[in-house]
Amino acid sequence: MAGRLTADEVSRYRRDGFHFPIRVLSPAEARACRERLEEHERAAGGPIAGDMRHKVHLLFTWANALARHPAILDAVEDVIGPDILCWSSTFFIKEARSPSFVSWHQDATYWGLSTDEVITAWVALADAPVESGAMRFWPGSHHRSQLEHRDTFDENNLLSRGQEIAVDVPEGAGVDVPLKAGEMSLHNVLLAHASGPNKTDDRRIGLALRYIPPHVRQLKVRDSATLVRGRDPYGNFDPEPAPKADLDAAALATHRDAVERSAKALYSGTDRTTFRG
Repeated sequence: MAGRLTADEVSRYRRDGFHFPIRVLSPAEARACRERLEEHERAAGGPIAGDMRHKVHLLFTWANALARHPAILDAVEDVIGPDILCWSSTFFIKEARSPSFVSWHQDATYWGLSTDEVITAWVALADAPVESGAMRFWPGSHHRSQLEHRDTFDENNLLSRGQEIAVDVPEGAGVDVPLKAGEMSLHNVLLAHASGPNKTDDRRIGLALRYIPPHVRQLKVRDSATLVRGRDPYGNFDPEPAPKADLDAAALATHRDAVERSAKALYSGTDRTTFRG
């Protein structure tokens, strides 16, 4: 075990389905990542959007380094063990004074992964106070297994399908998850969580890194993932190369293939073929 989390913290993670805050970057390191992102956005002429928000560790060298950051992986290892694949990475960004929100949902609903041994490390690259639309967790909801969901495709919902659980969350059950830039939270793939709109004058920028042990399988398609620690004796996922330079031709080709595979899994059974958010 890596020993980033105490035995009590791991026990509470398994009981509640989450743990926060964990300091993984200094404020200066978080600021540097934000600056790299916003440098790209200035060059592109607008906020990062659509498919470019997904599998970003395949596009940008700094995002790939973040997915491999020892402080992040040490905490993840304490929960899922020493062999770790990064299955996906997604920006969840709420612009200042934005109505964007995330409905109550479980990540596992459409992902097609074989077990619930999936952990999300949500890394704040900007301060995420409650007023900015910080996440809210429903403690213990991961023990309810898979809940029924409905798709809303609400235009302000950052989720790809606007999916929400078809269960009322008890009044007062949600726990706010405010984070400072450079802190992260961890949550289980079955934990119900949500977030509200950003009522502040700054962007809320979070990078969600999804990690799995190699024995997990994708049940819908032949998928790809990045080995970030340990070894992969199973070969359930095609290996993803790290980008040699931001947005170079090889990185763009790898990203295009990986996003296409993910879309086939996520939208299996629907006519929706592109990511949003």
